[in-house]
This record gives sequence, structure tokens and C-alpha cells, in this order.
Amino acid sequence: MIFSNKYIDYSKKTKIELYLTLILFLVLSNKTIVSIGKKLLHLSLAIKLPILGIIKKTVFNHFCGGENINQSKKTIKKLGENNIKTILDYSVEGQDDETSFQNTFNEIIKNIEEAECNKLVPFCVFKMTGIAEFKLLNKVNNKDKLSEKEMVDFQLLNTRLDLICEKAKKNKIPILIDAEESWIQDTIDQLTEAMMKKYNKYEVIIYNTIQLYRSDRLKYLIDLHKKAKKEKYKLGFKLVRGAYMEKERNRAKINNYKSPINISKKKSDEDFNKAAKYCIENIDMINICFGTHNEESTKMIIDLMSEKKIKNNDYRIYFSQLLGMSDNISFYLGYYNYNVAKYVPYGPVKEVLPYLIRRAEENSSIAGQTNREITRMRELIKKYSNHTD
Repeated sequence: MIFSNKYIDYSKKTKIELYLTLILFLVLSNKTIVSIGKKLLHLSLAIKLPILGIIKKTVFNHFCGGENINQSKKTIKKLGENNIKTILDYSVEGQDDETSFQNTFNEIIKNIEEAECNKLVPFCVFKMTGIAEFKLLNKVNNKDKLSEKEMVDFQLLNTRLDLICEKAKKNKIPILIDAEESWIQDTIDQLTEAMMKKYNKYEVIIYNTIQLYRSDRLKYLIDLHKKAKKEKYKLGFKLVRGAYMEKERNRAKINNYKSPINISKKKSDEDFNKAAKYCIENIDMINICFGTHNEESTKMIIDLMSEKKIKNNDYRIYFSQLLGMSDNISFYLGYYNYNVAKYVPYGPVKEVLPYLIRRAEENSSIAGQTNREITRMRELIKKYSNHTD
């Protein structure tokens, strides 16, 4: 396989650091340990055990850039030395009060300003639930009647969203709007489409995220392209497989409705590859960020780019992987001058815990991906076995 470890320089890592990374992925590969660990973590926080320091030195340090933008600059610089850019992601989740929403809004604006003066940060990213209450998005999604306060809150969400997109347009920094749970996604789609229609007339500033593990998303992408052609605006898509598989399936089972998730991983892979091909074939009006850790899909995309005579560093195409995952793909792409960026989450350790828990649960449910990381780390330990501790 072309995505080997040989493009990664781990020569400055000690054996202890490599072993700790291996242990981390071994733990994350075990669903039972992750489940028990989640319960113990909540208990430890409830009885005020000093657990945050341990988390910061292990999972947080591996998957996050720091507690703020300044702390993340070391990671940005290090990745940049290998021609890998950074997508800063303020990963505070699960907040549902006005102060938190305003704080997140302020942080997104700071991100745009950082990106404007730092060429190693090509995008900004945020979740709609970072600036509005989940329950409100759910009510709008269900077309339920809103109270007066909820109508005010929804208008405030629209105002914040427009201010973010206006700032992004002014500073020429594209915005990736993350996908979330299916029961609020229609609302997110509608809000994002309105911003694309307003701000993507001549260049792509706003990107919507398409989760291809959902059985309806390929059709949604194609239908939206037809609509955009008719209404004369451009599209930005971040294509991913998806991040809420277990949650989606469990909710569908409990509430007795058909799961929106594809019946098999094979079908999700097929939909992702079809969506990738469709976007590249319509590159004249679609900019794409391929958020994937899948080696076969990545190879298929770079082969297709070659076939279509699209340059490796064409500004309309980016690849992205999460910090701490699939370095073999990221470093290969950087080495051959493709546009590639790592998602670098940051935020106060305690407030980033929901993100880290979700990351752990996703890793334990995607055995193939985690096992590949374990295999890679074992190979590296063997390769650098002559290091001193």
C-alpha cells in the first residue's frame, strides 16, 4: 500500500512515547473498556477526583492541540513543517446556555482572524449546536410550534450564523459547518444552504458536511447540486462517512423507526466513493474537503484527480484527517504536495471531554481503523527499537 509509515518522521519520539500511543489505541479498540471507562470518568468527576491531569497527559495530548489557540500553535507549526495544514476546531460540546453560545461564537471569530494571518490554517469549522441549543434545533426540525423565547433564540442563531459567514467572506476564509445527528440535520442543512446561496455566488466560502453513512445523503448531494445550478451559486462539501453511528442506530431501535444508517459499511464506502466521484466530475462548481481515514477511498480520489488532469494542489480539493489518526495518509499527501489538513481540536480539558468520549466510542466501534493504528504503532516500535528512552 502506498500509504506506508516511511513518510513520517518519528525519529524524535522515544520508545516510551510510542508504547504509550500503542497502549492508548489498544484501550480504544476495546468496547467494554471504553464503556466502563466512560462510567468511571463521570463518577470520578462527580466525586471530584483529580482525574483531569491524567486525561490531559494521555487522550487529550494525543487528540487535541491544546486548551486554546495559542497552545495549539506548536502543533500547527509542527504539522506545517511537513506540508500539512491545520483546521482548528473549538471542540466544546454539550453546552446549552447563552453564555456558552456567545463564548463559542467569539471563539469562531477568533479562529477566522487567526486563519487570515496564518497561512497554515486554511479553514475554520464549527457545529451549529455550538451556537444554539440542541432542543431548539430539534423543535425546528420537527416543525413544532416555537414559544416566543424560542423564536427569539432562533433569530439569534440566524444572526450569529450570518455574522460568522460575513466575517469569513470578508477575510476570505472558508467555513466548514459540521454535520450532526439526523434529528437536527434538516435544520442545519436549511440554514447552511441559505448561507451558501448568499455567500457562494462567485467563490466557495461555506461548506456543508455530508455524512455518507446515511442512506439518503448521496441523493441529497446530487439534488442540492441541481438546485444550486438552477439558482446560480457554488457549493462546498466536506465528505465524511459519519460520526454518530451507534447513537443513530440505538435511537432508531428505541423509537421504532427505520435507521437512517446504511445497512453495511460496504454500502457506506460505495456511497462515499460515488459522492467523491460526483464532486470531482463537477469540480467547476463544487469545492471539496475529503474528511477520510480510508486508504482505499483516498487512493481512488488521487487516481481520479490524475485521470482528470487535476493538479495535486488544486485549491478546490482538500483532504483532512483527525490529529492523532492516520498519519500515514496525511504525511504521504503532504509529501506529494496535495492539500491536506489535520483537524486539531482544542479547548479546556473538562469542556472537551464530551468530544473525547465520542472519539473513544467511535474508535471502539470502528475496529478496522483502530486496528490499523495498532499495527502501524507496532511497526514503528520495531523500526525505532534502537531509540533510547
